[in-house]
Amino acid sequence: MDDLERLAAAVRRGDTVVAFTGAGISAPSGVPTFRGDDGVWDEFDEGQFAYGRFQRDPEGFWRDRVELQRLLFDEEYDPNAAHEALAAMGRDGDLEAILTQNTDGLHGEAAAAVGDGAAEGNADGGTVPETTVLELHGNSQRVRCTDCGTRRDGDPIVERAAAGELPPTCDCGGVFKPDVVLFGERLPGAVIQRARSLARESDVFLAIGTSLVVEPAASLPRLAASTGGTVGIVNLESTPCDDVADIVSREDVTDALPRLRDLVVE
Repeated sequence: MDDLERLAAAVRRGDTVVAFTGAGISAPSGVPTFRGDDGVWDEFDEGQFAYGRFQRDPEGFWRDRVELQRLLFDEEYDPNAAHEALAAMGRDGDLEAILTQNTDGLHGEAAAAVGDGAAEGNADGGTVPETTVLELHGNSQRVRCTDCGTRRDGDPIVERAAAGELPPTCDCGGVFKPDVVLFGERLPGAVIQRARSLARESDVFLAIGTSLVVEPAASLPRLAASTGGTVGIVNLESTPCDDVADIVSREDVTDALPRLRDLVVE
């Protein structure tokens, strides 16, 4: 029995299965990564996108954000086979929740495409009827008013900023902020609390396409292991949590996840 067969057997036995994903699951879709070779932060100064800078200089922040948004979403990205496999597992009742560090929204798109009925978790950490898609760091394709809290599709707001409305403002007069967690900004308490609860409750915790170095989310596999959950890691490179994992696979996620899903339903 190989690693994925063992992982599939654990998923079949488990009542609560949780997946935790990082940039490595979206990179095959063409989504730029932030760190590493040719990462976004090689071209931009990450300090320009800190929460403190947004507060001090919202005009300059948005001027730079327009350029960053163009790089990140210059083309449309589609969910890949790994996103689709997780969405199918959710639809079939084999996956309780997807926790993601990614802000690209591809898990939500994949869930909608397979007819899961899943809802995307937002900064309020709402509950959902089937598979939870909890976006730990927010969603780059939305904006939120810093005064009234209104959320909107980000594209029209970015276009307004690009046309010279710096910073773009809400009808209430508040400044729009990208609906993501910026450097120096805390994760919303409800979101990280829900993620930690899911990790504790998990019978199987799958860490997929993540280097597991960004806190506090990176501690989730250890939390799952501490409460007796089976931890599986699918990542091309080693991670700091390999020592607590029961199963480690170095396969490409777009190969490993569809095979895992097939093994689960056999």
